[in-house]
Amino acid sequence: MAERRLSPGQKEKIAERASWCCEYCRSQARFSPDPFSAEHVVPVSLGGTNDLSNMALSCQGCNNYKYTSVEVPDPVHGTIVPLFHPRLDLWSEHFSWSEDSTQMIGLTPTGRATIVRLKLNRFGVVNLRRVLRSLNKHPPDDDG
Repeated sequence: MAERRLSPGQKEKIAERASWCCEYCRSQARFSPDPFSAEHVVPVSLGGTNDLSNMALSCQGCNNYKYTSVEVPDPVHGTIVPLFHPRLDLWSEHFSWSEDSTQMIGLTPTGRATIVRLKLNRFGVVNLRRVLRSLNKHPPDDDG
């Protein structure tokens, strides 16, 4: 079972570590109408803790679609693979941007499966990327 709730200071550290971007879809908190969450990469229900090494900054959409998943089928081969783990995986090894930077492309089974499960190319996120790209504010400087 998880320890006490995260302190405001811990939440700030998680957000700073993520450069205030969702660690999955790379949306920027400053442009989001909804607050971001400090989410458990490995859910408490599966033995995860509140240790900062198990926490990631997540937009509401990614947090909701991920729910308690830690592994899902690769949409190409159907094999069960782990979801992208922001503390263990490097974003650029699993994902890239489309030519216009509006779509995330999965480079690995984990990348593909994470895109599908978390709906990382959902309409609202793609539309926001398009608008921010036109303002030279996307993709974020730090690619995770």
